[in-house]
Amino acid sequence: MDTITSRRNPIVRAAAALLGSPRERRERREFLCEGARLCRDAAESGVRIKACFFTPRAGERYVEYLKPILHAAEAAYTVEDPVAGLLSDTKSPQGVFCLCAWPQGGQGAHDGPCLVLENIQDPGNLGTILRTAEALGRFRVVLLGDCCDPLGPKALRASMGAVFRLGIETEGDPGRLMEGLKDEGYAVHGAVPSDRALEVTGIDFTRGRHAVIIGNEGSGLSRETAGLCGDLITIPMGGRAESLNAAAAATVLLWELSGRGEGKWRG
Repeated sequence: MDTITSRRNPIVRAAAALLGSPRERRERREFLCEGARLCRDAAESGVRIKACFFTPRAGERYVEYLKPILHAAEAAYTVEDPVAGLLSDTKSPQGVFCLCAWPQGGQGAHDGPCLVLENIQDPGNLGTILRTAEALGRFRVVLLGDCCDPLGPKALRASMGAVFRLGIETEGDPGRLMEGLKDEGYAVHGAVPSDRALEVTGIDFTRGRHAVIIGNEGSGLSRETAGLCGDLITIPMGGRAESLNAAAAATVLLWELSGRGEGKWRG
């Protein structure tokens, strides 16, 4: 196993370039994963590990985490602390990093309920929503429009590995997405904070196929997308708050969409 001591090492610099550049990640079809638990999760979820980097201290402290990572990795390097600093996006790095190929997904259910996220910009929100979607059931997940990168460092951490396993689709055109969903038999519901919309608790999601669309944190659904939905739904609010955070709203909507709100669960 080689040891990398220079911050100018081309292998390290190429990996570090993925941290802050969604464009680099898209063009190379690669991303950088940080942390012993998250890297192990990537390896155990079948993500292709092109290279693993870890500090000597991490090699002693995270032996059990590193075993499946190193078994899956195509290459492995020990790195000195200054080099590890180039690969880290956290204040207190654990010293374990993996250069990974884009995940193929596989848990997304194309015949199940569908969650569409339009123009979600906060990576923490996006990651939390994906984590919830994985926890509550087999959802089909579509990122519509200009969403932040689910493989960025903050979204990865917030998703707790869900992005490795969900079959996430992307679509730039609302009209094309709506036409496709309706052709597949989905009833499409747009989520809005409005007392003139239908209350989500009044919809029976256990019958038929349903898709729920959640909009941008600040501006909500675009006018075009809202106009293409079959109906508009809202979460009934009993307090003084006018709306919920996007991740909190998604949790409620996913709970209802899963069928749990009706006391039923299709699995």
